[in-house]
Amino acid sequence: MAGDGEEALAAFVALHGAALRSSRVPTQYWESLSRKLRGEVFDAGDYFGIMQVEEVDEEEEVDEEMEEQFKKKPNPGNGPCFKVIVTNENGLQASNPDCVFLVDHAWTYRAEHARQQLRRVPGLLHRMANLMGIPFHGEVPDEGSIEQVLQEMWKYNQTYQLSQGTAEEKVPVWYIMDEFGSRIQHSDQPSFAAAPLFYMPQQIAYTILWPLRDLETGDEVTRDYAYGETDRLIRKCVLLPWVPTEVLDVSCFTPEPPDEHYQAILAENKEKLPVAINPPVYAKDKVFKVFTDIQQVLNNLTHPRFVFTDNEGEADILYNFSHFKDYRKLSEERPEVMVNQFPCENLLTVKDCLASIARRAGGPDGPRWLPRTFNLQTELPQFISYFQQRDRRGEDNHWICKPWNLARSLDTHITNNLNSIIRHRESSPKVVCKYIEEPVLFEREDVGLVKFDVRYVVLLRSARPLRLYSYDVFWLRFSNRAFSLDDLDDYEKHFTVMNYAPGVTLKQVHCEDFIPLFEKQYPEYPWTMVQASIFKAFAELFQVASSKPAPLGICDYPSSRAIYAIDLMLKWDTSRDGKRIMQPQILEVNFNPDCDRACQYHPTFFNDVFSTLFLDETDNCHVTRIV
Repeated sequence: MAGDGEEALAAFVALHGAALRSSRVPTQYWESLSRKLRGEVFDAGDYFGIMQVEEVDEEEEVDEEMEEQFKKKPNPGNGPCFKVIVTNENGLQASNPDCVFLVDHAWTYRAEHARQQLRRVPGLLHRMANLMGIPFHGEVPDEGSIEQVLQEMWKYNQTYQLSQGTAEEKVPVWYIMDEFGSRIQHSDQPSFAAAPLFYMPQQIAYTILWPLRDLETGDEVTRDYAYGETDRLIRKCVLLPWVPTEVLDVSCFTPEPPDEHYQAILAENKEKLPVAINPPVYAKDKVFKVFTDIQQVLNNLTHPRFVFTDNEGEADILYNFSHFKDYRKLSEERPEVMVNQFPCENLLTVKDCLASIARRAGGPDGPRWLPRTFNLQTELPQFISYFQQRDRRGEDNHWICKPWNLARSLDTHITNNLNSIIRHRESSPKVVCKYIEEPVLFEREDVGLVKFDVRYVVLLRSARPLRLYSYDVFWLRFSNRAFSLDDLDDYEKHFTVMNYAPGVTLKQVHCEDFIPLFEKQYPEYPWTMVQASIFKAFAELFQVASSKPAPLGICDYPSSRAIYAIDLMLKWDTSRDGKRIMQPQILEVNFNPDCDRACQYHPTFFNDVFSTLFLDETDNCHVTRIV
């Protein structure tokens, strides 16, 4: 039997050891934890009880210390205050290997599905309202109660994400612990630690709770809601959902990060910069051998000056789908081989880096062509100060939270709830950008005035000197519902990426058809004028991106070429002379974009791209030089 136990523990550690170490669960508890998980043993009730704390009557005299302690209670103020205490008559010893406990989860969901589940899952709204102290007595979910739960839930939410699976499966999961777990209060000197664990055999997540010291009967069970944060100001900001405070004394000034920030990114990316080389010179009639793993290129590149090879070692051009890392080796051994990427191009394609380098063009607030952006990992106090200042002035405070490095609007959330933004920081590295509250809209006959965005494909021939082209065709994406600044979780109202959502209408309009329709709706704004302002923004972006040497800027490696897709919107703004203008807003820059539609409607697309980038021949190509 002992052998069976050892075998079960070994299997458990093989599956979950890395997660337990990451969460710093002491090894002394692992065997007991394994047994409790296998047997679904929830024995917290043998040790703990939930106690309701009486609210202090204002007329009653209380000493200052008690009043201070009461003020610090992070339990939301809507309903009764609760705390968890040790009820076992023998107390609890941290050295006891059985003193590790499973906490069940009352609700597990992804943020974009929360409203729908509260409407449809029987009993869920009633349980959540009860847990959060929100009055709800009806049987049928009502929108007012749902809205209250959606606002309050950020004080109760915890998060984890799966390390394996598709991009969609890796989107962070949020959960609310059961009534016992949710009643455990915060303390800067906690008596317990807690961490989620996804139990593989059952495919279920639990919260693991273990003591940090010995406790006696009647002692309170607490945990640190800002666990792991040591900086006092960051702790204050992270705890703001439970301990409301103002950080208006913090400057919202966000200068460009220091050089060390970019050095650290280079090291983290494991990218090796090239040595200096002379620009390669090729015979005018040379036929280039292309090695690529991109099917769209293999299917559509038919230019006679390019032939495909399966041998990477004999290729003149490496056109890879995945990121190239070792430029040093390539530059030393095969400097004449061209590659479809630039060293340090992540400064453009990763959202926090894009915001950082853009400040070179517009100062700490950023340029007019980029929404005001904060890095939630490094600029949280500045963001909260800016949010609270706007709140005081009565200015619009809708924001959009985006992961640093995900596309297709995955894990992207629009909100005016400060607590939500602060908590989203815990799930994955994110930026928060000012949501465009007054976008230029497009009239869809079947729907009304909807949001739209525009995608341009740009070709970077050289970083220094800067040579940048735009493909002459641009692509449009539309929302499916009329725009208004409400229903912030209505995907089809606020987002335009419809080609990945199942069962959703995808509205397609070719740019040649779009321009006359747009000019009919906005006769004072000819598209040539709008496009000129778009190209000006592109030029400024690439100028600042290449203005400093790598890794502070894109590396000017002579054998590099690249194509990027830039997604943008237009917003209404006022020029310095008081005129109403359409101001381009760059949303993101994409590496190796999906060119399926481009090839479908414009069969010469990759011939034009390769001719411009690798032959320096733009005659008869559908490109316009921007810089």
